[in-house]
Amino acid sequence: MQELPLTRDLVLIGGGHTHALILKRWGMKPLPGVRVTVINPGAIAAYSGMLPGFVAGHYQRQDLELDLLRLARFAGARAVLGRATGIDRAAKLIHVEGRPPIAYDVASIDIGITSAMPDLPGFTDHGIAAKPLEAFASRWDTYRTRALRGEVRPEVAVIGGGVAGAELAMAMAHALRAVVSAKVTLIDRSEILSELRPSTRRALLNALATSGVALRPQCEVDDIGAEAITLGDGSVLPSHFTLAAAGARPYGWLAETGLDLTGGFVTVGPSLQSSDPMIFAAGDCAHMAHAPRPKAGVFAVRQAPVLFDNLRALLSEPTENADLHPYHPQNDYLKLISLGSKSALADKAGIRVSGPLMWRWKTHIDLAFMSKLKDLSPMPPKLLPDRVALGLREEVVGKKPMCGACGAKVGGDILTRVLHASEGTDPRPDRGDVLHLPGDDAAILTHGDTWQVASVDHLRGFVSDPVLMTRITAIHALGDIWAMGAAPQAVLATITLPPLSAALQERWLNEIMQVAQDLFAVEGAQIIGGHTSMGAELSMGFTVTGLLERPITLKGARPGDQIILTKPIGTGVMLAADMAMQAHGRDMERAYASMVQSSGAAARILNAAHAMTDVTGFGLAGHVLGICRASHVGAHLRLSDVPLLPGALALAKAGMRSTIFPANRAYAQEYQGPHTARADLLFDPQTAGGLLATVSQMRAEKILGALREAGYPAMIIGEITETTGLLSVTE
Repeated sequence: MQELPLTRDLVLIGGGHTHALILKRWGMKPLPGVRVTVINPGAIAAYSGMLPGFVAGHYQRQDLELDLLRLARFAGARAVLGRATGIDRAAKLIHVEGRPPIAYDVASIDIGITSAMPDLPGFTDHGIAAKPLEAFASRWDTYRTRALRGEVRPEVAVIGGGVAGAELAMAMAHALRAVVSAKVTLIDRSEILSELRPSTRRALLNALATSGVALRPQCEVDDIGAEAITLGDGSVLPSHFTLAAAGARPYGWLAETGLDLTGGFVTVGPSLQSSDPMIFAAGDCAHMAHAPRPKAGVFAVRQAPVLFDNLRALLSEPTENADLHPYHPQNDYLKLISLGSKSALADKAGIRVSGPLMWRWKTHIDLAFMSKLKDLSPMPPKLLPDRVALGLREEVVGKKPMCGACGAKVGGDILTRVLHASEGTDPRPDRGDVLHLPGDDAAILTHGDTWQVASVDHLRGFVSDPVLMTRITAIHALGDIWAMGAAPQAVLATITLPPLSAALQERWLNEIMQVAQDLFAVEGAQIIGGHTSMGAELSMGFTVTGLLERPITLKGARPGDQIILTKPIGTGVMLAADMAMQAHGRDMERAYASMVQSSGAAARILNAAHAMTDVTGFGLAGHVLGICRASHVGAHLRLSDVPLLPGALALAKAGMRSTIFPANRAYAQEYQGPHTARADLLFDPQTAGGLLATVSQMRAEKILGALREAGYPAMIIGEITETTGLLSVTE
């Protein structure tokens, strides 16, 4: 929980090696009052030093993955999954695809380079760039597997005859060595490996020949097709996987920033500051004007401690006397070049050594670097004083921190007891325009011939990005309206901000309200007011109304109905694992995508459902039982048909549970079924979960098809039975 107010925004644009190391250092030595934000297109970044080994098949994909979400969690930073598209230096805003601009006080750019060739005919449709690495790693992983199975022809072309292209060509040849017909060709418009010393070049040319890589120097590429490349001399080269590894190309949006550039790269001085002193740059996207060097990961790694100190200095008081450190790169550096098999060539100062020993040395260096960024542990909880109140130690010692989102809700058994206890003493007037439907998602109000539903949902923050938190909370709140078959109408917002300076209060509220207004407008609702306050942590809620013609309630399920679930389950265990830094970033990215998926279209498709609810805090089992209790029926579920979020089952098998899991399990007393990790996910609290509907058996398949066509991973997970109140579950 945040204790001191935030006063400054540091924004790291890109998840390159330098910024990854900055996040690790920041987690170990944060600067109070600074909110750190890292912006990257995806949750995972690939480490370039291990890429050739992965391509050759020596490493698994996870071996070279840097999990930026885990690093951000360790650093206490906000992670924004999006692509930066520009910087408004006058307004000090960074533009990101698909979200409001992000304000900064100090920013740093580490977005790497690209080897994409969008101007080359056919490349966009049929080629793949070696950088950014994540996209290439995914595509190659799929192609290699299919080629080894004989599903695609093993013909590969690499455009770009520099060291990177040569390394990847030899790695590809090694990976496909089991296929007799495999062919890898290295193409360059000039000579192959022309940038190297003659002796080093000869050694690598020999290694290419030994690997069986065909060379096409002095060769232009005119067009790239799905199965072949057309060369400048009119000849056709078969290729079912065409990779671009030619040179270092800067991202085009840098040219629009107004910063001084050199060849499209951000020009920086010894302090790594650009021409704008509040913007730094590092890694391959930067050009060191004081000491020009080729693009190499060694410089990005060694820039990290200098950049870390300089960012802290510029954000600390007093900034006018900030003592910034210079970065002086070495004149020469050790080059360890993979040779396809588990062999490498080491080259420095004209001295060359090659063989398996050099591969082991390279592997040691790479794994040591990765261990710095993967060995992350959450901070230990604060120790209790010697003397505390009775019962406090039982509530704290040995218990994990409370989960966020629906994992932080009060258990269903407690709510049931409280509501039952108040039934006989309810002082509310008996209004004819308010329909009381115990257990349903929203209250129903009547206004003449108009039916209106109203509901409220409030969540404590479980992600550090207010924009993502707003989207999830809004979809979660709308779920109650959609579950009743209503169209969203009006919204009241309730926002509690953590301790912030006045400037950051305005920044946060601008982001929250802009994304909320846009999201609700798309769903047909309008924000009509709200309330803001300051508190210990970020939390937000929305009171939503909707209009309907026929309410769909919990009471209406019939024996024989098919039970449809529109979204996978597992958000509770995923969020619990994320808090404990045990979730994988790619899995969390998918979980967030599921949570922000609107259920509006699903609700319209399910408008003829007999009974419906949204799956939230009580878990799937609890919500199925809610329908059973209200409809006086039973249900049978097939565990194998219940869709799960990627990673959820593995975490459940490892013993991960949300804090509300025991309460949900106790609430579902009528459960009869297995007690396995997969079954436990039935009691996992869901945030912004899918719709749970019962539909007639005759219409079930048609409805399921319509849901899948609309983009929902919907499944028929069971059927309604005549055994009142019983939930039977089979594997």
